[in-house]
Amino acid sequence: MMRYRMLWMATFGVCLSMLTGCATITTADSGKGKKVVFIAGTPSHAPGDHEHRAGSMLLAKSLKEGLPEVETVVTYYGFPEDTSIFDGADAVVVYCDGGAGHLLNDHVEYFQTLMDKGVGLVCLHYAVETTKGEKGDKFLEWLGGYFEPNWSVNPHWDAHYASLPNHAITSGVPSFVINDEWYYHMRFVAGMKGVTPILTTLPPDASLSRPDGPHSGNPDVRKAVANKEPQHMAWAYTRAGGGRSFGFTGGHFHRNWQDDDFRTLVLNAIAWTAHVDVPKGGVQSTTPTDAAMKENLDKK
Repeated sequence: MMRYRMLWMATFGVCLSMLTGCATITTADSGKGKKVVFIAGTPSHAPGDHEHRAGSMLLAKSLKEGLPEVETVVTYYGFPEDTSIFDGADAVVVYCDGGAGHLLNDHVEYFQTLMDKGVGLVCLHYAVETTKGEKGDKFLEWLGGYFEPNWSVNPHWDAHYASLPNHAITSGVPSFVINDEWYYHMRFVAGMKGVTPILTTLPPDASLSRPDGPHSGNPDVRKAVANKEPQHMAWAYTRAGGGRSFGFTGGHFHRNWQDDDFRTLVLNAIAWTAHVDVPKGGVQSTTPTDAAMKENLDKK
């Protein structure tokens, strides 16, 4: 396969390295800060939905703006062939389609080596879902919870987060309301050991309007909502050994990254998983302009 490499240095110190079918964007490294690697999946869904590449690039840029000492690397369109990209990584952010096609499914053994080193892990939206069984058990170990088919559901609805817990991840984030494909009734580790719910609310009955199916409904989730059991849409997890993870079920709509509260919560979480002190008031970043939101979108 023909490959080519293009290097580009912008005034703010970003280097672009591209090859056919895969690319990375790396910010200049001070040598003193932390390193966060973003892995974005392949194009998926309709334009403006599941914009893994554009979303990862936007978050990396925003993280760098708020925490200049942090080195950020973005690799997209699948798991990187060159795993040296993870050298020195303090956290990995995964934003991709999940289920049987999750980009980590074929790299469990290698990724376990990163988890054993205490590298942080953030999974965004569909990336919190894998298959039940061996892969699901690994996600419980790595992430503290995951979307389990025929147990969890994935409706679109307006989530009202009226009260957030006192945690570094919620720094500078007040209550907020936003429409997304908020997954819930997640499968968590036994007793929620090590899990701290971050975004919790009671989904409306209308979120279960679809017939039962692997993603749409099941007797267990219907019973939970009928019993008014609060559901967790984002959570922090402290792994055995001290590694930190964050699961976030939102992120279906690319436009939501323009919401300051939504974006800041995730930036805080990325910093927290990398063992970076989250600033009081949260990781500050400029609200992306409409033009910025159109950058790096996949051709669909």
